[in-house]
Formats: sequence, structure tokens, C-alpha cells
Amino acid sequence: MTKLLTYIKYAILCLFVAMFFACQKPGGNTPGSEFIPDMGHSTAYEANYYNYYYYNTWGTEDEYHQYAQPRLPVAGTIPRGFAGEALSGKKNPLRHEVLSIRKNGSVPFYYDASEEGRAAATSEIINNPYPITDAGLARGKELYEIFCGICHGNKGDGAGYLVRDDGGKYPVQPANLLLPEFVTASNGQYYHTIMHGKGKMGAYKDKIGYEERWQVLHYIRSLQAKELKLEYSQVSNTLNDIETPAGASYSAVMESDMDHGDDHDIHEEDHDSDGHGVSDDQNEDHH
Repeated sequence: MTKLLTYIKYAILCLFVAMFFACQKPGGNTPGSEFIPDMGHSTAYEANYYNYYYYNTWGTEDEYHQYAQPRLPVAGTIPRGFAGEALSGKKNPLRHEVLSIRKNGSVPFYYDASEEGRAAATSEIINNPYPITDAGLARGKELYEIFCGICHGNKGDGAGYLVRDDGGKYPVQPANLLLPEFVTASNGQYYHTIMHGKGKMGAYKDKIGYEERWQVLHYIRSLQAKELKLEYSQVSNTLNDIETPAGASYSAVMESDMDHGDDHDIHEEDHDSDGHGVSDDQNEDHH
């Protein structure tokens, strides 16, 4: 009987100790004791995030750390915050290609709608990231006549349909983009206006996508060149030394690339990306 009581005491003591350590109360950074830890802690790993859990049994902490290291991006991907850029291949220096991006894709634009933001965009955004191509000018013409021509005129002279002589009424004369001040205006000035508007002109960043804005700017430059009897095309640019023609062999090279599926080099996009707008640096010009 005495031995039985002793066994019972030891059993009760063991049960008490087990209950004490098995029922630790969580608090702070301590989750307490867990009967089924896998329900609350995944043993999987996340790329670029180190969250090793000491109950993992499939590998060491060093192995886990190695798994969580950053990996190289898949070829052809574009980092967040960047957009498709004009590309040039090593095999054929005449080949230029524009990386495929969504027409209505979004790219960060770090210049606000203030005059300070406009001045910064004007001075900092210089080069058009896309080469001059026949296809781009055709696309730019289509978009310009849809969104810009109604005010600025299909010739860019500020005599759009809304300011016609047969009864059209408009509160402010749209900018004449053929004037010298607009011919010499930077791409940043135009792009900022597209993004935020200017004077009576509203923003168009929700109407045309990133690449489309740049093609519209190419087309505006072609109108200015035509007025000055200069050339602005896929073959030659005598209007300025900023935009780069894709070259006479561009179309043939692109068709060849599509047939053979060549790989391409990727260059990250520079400056802020996304924006430069149709600017009219004159107070209320624009619609």
C-alpha cells in the first residue's frame, strides 16, 4: 500500500511538472509552449527574407540562410519602378528595340504639380528613351490627333477644332507648339505638362501610357521639324541633337529578330521615368 501511494505521488508530481512546462503563458516575444508548432510557424522559406525557425528539421540555419538570399531576376524582367527602355543589341549595332511594356503601365514620376516640380522636370528630363521610328511616329500621330489636336491643332499651330472661327469658343488660346520657345523646350517641360497639365489644360497621365507619351513627343518634334523644313524621321534628325533616329535598317533588323528570336541586352531606365508632358510653358495655353 505504501509503495502504491509513493507511485501515485510520483505520478501526480510528474503530471504537475508536465502541465507546468506544457502550459506556459505567451507574452511579449514569447509564444509560450506549442503542441503543434507547425500550425503557427511555417518551415518554408521566403526569398529575400530571413525568418529561420529553430524547430525546422530539414536543414541547418546556414542552409536556410543560403536559401533566403536574393536570386538573379529572370532574363527580360523589368525592376519595379522602371519602364521599358530603348535597347541596343551587341550582335547588330543597327538594331534598336523597345522592351515590351503594358501600354497603360504605370511608372513612378517624381516631379509634383508645383512650379518647382515643373522647373526640375524641365531641367532634368532631357532624352527621349525611345529612338525615332516610322512606327512610333505613326502611333504618335494617331494619339496626338485624338488627344491633342482638338486644341493644339493637327499641325501643332494652336488652331484646333475648339477654337475654330465658325462658332467654336474656348476660354484660352492653346499653345502654338511651332513657336521657337516650344521648339527649344526640353522633353521634361512637355512631359510634366502631360502628367500634371498646365493652365487650362488638364492632366493626360490617365489617358495615355508611358511609351505612348514619348511617341506623342516624337510626333510633336516631327511637326516642328516640318514647319522649319528640317527632317525628323527614322533615318535622320536635323531638328536637334537630343532624339536619336533608329536608322534605315531598323525595320529589316526587327523583322529578322522576330524570325530568329535573338536575345537582347537590357538597360535600366534612367531618371524618373514616367513623365514628361505636353507642356506649354506659357501660362494658360492648353486646354
